[in-house]
Amino acid sequence: METQYILYGVVALIVIYAITSYNRLIALENNRENSFADIDVQLKQRYDLIPQLLESVKGYMKHEEGVLTKVTEARTRAMGAKTVDAKIAAEAGVASALSGLNIAVEAYPDLKASSSFMNLQTEISDIENKLAAARRFFNSATKEFNNVIEMFPSNIVAKVFGFKEEPMFEIGAQREELEKAPNISFS
Repeated sequence: METQYILYGVVALIVIYAITSYNRLIALENNRENSFADIDVQLKQRYDLIPQLLESVKGYMKHEEGVLTKVTEARTRAMGAKTVDAKIAAEAGVASALSGLNIAVEAYPDLKASSSFMNLQTEISDIENKLAAARRFFNSATKEFNNVIEMFPSNIVAKVFGFKEEPMFEIGAQREELEKAPNISFS
């Protein structure tokens, strides 16, 4: 009889642990999704500014149409991405296209002196800084979630309920360039 109570106690502890682990995994997954929602807000603001930036640049860079087209296409692809993974992948293209635009802008001193262009550059710089902070928070939430999924014994509960490791928000090969704040000069 005593063995039966011990067995019931062990089973009850296992069930309690499984429920607790499952609830923790759900909370971490929701935290990750919430942190990506913060990124989404910043991306939406960035997407809204890109057409304004391109319009202010078009008059100066008529023969640089390819650069402007790349930015527009990258923005369109990124706005059409539906999943977190697709948005992460699309963002590398937007960042690369904007980087190319910034390089092309250097050749136009009159453009750099334009107050509307400078205001847009300041706004984009602000959004890029907020995006960097939101990415760091997202990656921290993702790391915490992935750690729980990988650690024993919570990894057993994770496998049983179908939780899987999630990707970090990596921006690819241009990481060093993109982590720097945009260079805004008044010369």
